[in-house]
Amino acid sequence: MTATTWTVVIDIEGDAGDTVATARLDDQTSEHLFGIGRAWIAPQDREVPGVGQEMAVARALSDLSHRIIGKAYADVERAEGSRR
Repeated sequence: MTATTWTVVIDIEGDAGDTVATARLDDQTSEHLFGIGRAWIAPQDREVPGVGQEMAVARALSDLSHRIIGKAYADVERAEGSRR
């Protein structure tokens, strides 16, 4: 079995009450996939340190996972189409 390493780099930006995270996948191919997540605090909520970053990162990783699945399905369909 061959081992492969994929690296995910997460960048987090934000200010008071609004945080955006970008998760970029380097799978050592020419295609680099990414996911974006955003978190914000409602005016009536109190700020809890770190929660905005956690939510934004979780949403970015979720978005990235859906994009990876979509790419995998497209690759399978393309491979099956070339066999016909």
